[in-house]
Amino acid sequence: MVTSTSEQLKNKPIALTGEMLRRALADSFTKLNPRLMVRNPVMFVVEVGSLLTTSLWIQALLGTGEAPAWYIGSVSLWLWFTVLFANFSEALAEGRGKAQADALRRARKDITAKKMSTPRHGSAFEVVASAGLCKGDVFLVDAGDTIPADGEVIEGVASVDESAITGESAPVIRESGGDRSAVTGGTRVLSDWLVIRLTAEPGGGFLDRMIKLIEGAKRQKTPNEIALNILLAAFTIIFLVVCVTLLPFSIFSVAAVGHGAPITVTVLVALLVCLIPTTIGGLLSAIGIAGMDRMIRHNVIATSGRAIEAAGDVDVLLLDKTGTITLGNRMATEFAPAPGITRERLADAAQLASLADETPEGRSIVVLAKEKYGLRGREVHEIAAQFVPFSAQTRMSGVDIQPDGKNGRRIIRKGAADAIKTFIEQQGGTFPTEVLQTVGEISRVGATPLIVAENKEILGVIHLKDIV
Repeated sequence: MVTSTSEQLKNKPIALTGEMLRRALADSFTKLNPRLMVRNPVMFVVEVGSLLTTSLWIQALLGTGEAPAWYIGSVSLWLWFTVLFANFSEALAEGRGKAQADALRRARKDITAKKMSTPRHGSAFEVVASAGLCKGDVFLVDAGDTIPADGEVIEGVASVDESAITGESAPVIRESGGDRSAVTGGTRVLSDWLVIRLTAEPGGGFLDRMIKLIEGAKRQKTPNEIALNILLAAFTIIFLVVCVTLLPFSIFSVAAVGHGAPITVTVLVALLVCLIPTTIGGLLSAIGIAGMDRMIRHNVIATSGRAIEAAGDVDVLLLDKTGTITLGNRMATEFAPAPGITRERLADAAQLASLADETPEGRSIVVLAKEKYGLRGREVHEIAAQFVPFSAQTRMSGVDIQPDGKNGRRIIRKGAADAIKTFIEQQGGTFPTEVLQTVGEISRVGATPLIVAENKEILGVIHLKDIV
């Protein structure tokens, strides 16, 4: 099994569309090919019976039928409906997997790239479709853009959200040189900018490989399914022998008694279809494909039927790290003040530093301060402030509030522990040991600590928790 973490498809089940239904209807007739039907002995017998009753119906229309034409025609119609319904259910299940690959392919086409003629930041660029990029092309990615293809950073440093690929909610730093220069198509730049050189051949990127995985996930029969098919075939042979022997017995009985009519072939075919396990045989393959589709909707690609059976036996799933089953967004859940600092003061400073922060983390800090401590969400234009956006170089963001006669100048920053520690020491302050202990406790439970400081004083820690 392979985990599919494409952001474009996260938690988005493929709905039935008219195109999918039309394609499945056409495929249900294509699957009537005897070379395909013989793989399912039960439905192959039903198809042979349908052909036989259809020929008898045509014979009845010509006036020499063994039974009324309307009766033979109705039996034949139901038999064909049974075969086509089994084919349609299988084709529909296959169609949902194809639709998943089509959605990924459309997502790849929707991504644009800022292709640069000169590999240097600030040079001119043109916006092109990501599908038109070739190996060696250089493109620019700004904050908020999606990286269109796999490549290597040749200039710049930025924080990148790779949760769509790795499942890890915390952004990572990508910069030129060293072992942190590789970027993956489908990830998103959160801050700053990057100049990237494409390293993947056309069709060899992350989204392309994911499409190939989905399209190559052919349904292979599992051992249990093979055993069930053998059992169904055995029952079919037994009931076929029973129904075939009924005709000579019927003819002999009529001849011995001297009156009555032998049982018709149409009735024998209808009896055979009722006796053999038609429902199980018709829906068995569709059930397997539907299992693959359900796993794909949970972003897991099952490459074989054996993988589906293995997934059905799973009771507990152990993951190697936190973030694997999270949405990639972190939400503030608690304010942990430093010694001598009230929670209200910490919440007020954290809210001020987050007023211009449009990330889910920033919005959640503003909401938490308002709901838990009654702090009104102030508008940006109401305060004489200069907001400092997050940067991959400083790993901090915040606000500088000018003095208003009552209070002096306030420099509020929030960010990673080591970045805030460096900032405080540059201001002549100290980093309390108790705050370091709080940071360690939050990190040990798999959450993210965010330090808040004002001027040269540490106010406390914001507890950011992943959304499962």
